Amino acid sequence: MYTVKQRADGSMETHKASLVSKGFTQTLGIDYQETFAPVAKMNTIRILLSCAAARNWKLEQLDVKNAFLHGNLEEEVYLQVPPGFTGDETIGKACRLKKALYGLKQSPRAWFDRFWRAMVTAGYRQSNGDHTLFIRQRQGRMTALIVYVDDIVLAGDDEKEVIRLKKHLASEFETKELGELKYFLGIEVARSSKGIFISQRKYVLDLLKETGMLGCKPVDSPIEANHRLKSDDGKEVDRDRYQRLVGKLIYLSHTRPDIAYAVSV
Repeated sequence: MYTVKQRADGSMETHKASLVSKGFTQTLGIDYQETFAPVAKMNTIRILLSCAAARNWKLEQLDVKNAFLHGNLEEEVYLQVPPGFTGDETIGKACRLKKALYGLKQSPRAWFDRFWRAMVTAGYRQSNGDHTLFIRQRQGRMTALIVYVDDIVLAGDDEKEVIRLKKHLASEFETKELGELKYFLGIEVARSSKGIFISQRKYVLDLLKETGMLGCKPVDSPIEANHRLKSDDGKEVDRDRYQRLVGKLIYLSHTRPDIAYAVSV
């Protein structure tokens, strides 16, 4: 599978190529058991940013390269020899996977289990409110880490502990330090002496482009009072497209609470 990774401004960062398994052919109870893996809650991320702003914590971002490939498989899974690697010596043979692979149904679970073990080994406590949040207190100082699949945000006022944790993670996985937090889950983060400002400018532009509304005019109020939604021409609305757009607007409400009422309608 070939993908293009983009920066916050929409420019191309890198081209990626991944070997992806056909997970849709897996059978429950044979090829996989548990598939659930927690992801960071948006409210937890906002609380962490709020604490960082109030307590002047440093915010750093890390990325784990090929995160799913670090997960250890508990099940016995086989893969056909990938195209381009076939030959006389591979006839009648298959690959047995020891590690997880992108596309496998249990890959998210295997990866998070591997990451959880690494954090516990480093002396961190998992939050009961959000299982993707890990905390450590030392000599009156605090370090917090939150992970969303392979994106990691580090916050805290214990600089020595942050350095130690980054070295520990680098020894466990192939990590990339992205410096000060700027862009996370489609949210742009800007910091100044007045606090932390979050926005979804690129997300909004992509949404307007998708709906053909780049040329629309802005209004102070996003909806009329007592407005009732209906199709102007009486034709049936594309249900999938409508639900997809509502979902995207709900996600936009995290940084634009002023549209929350219109979105709920």
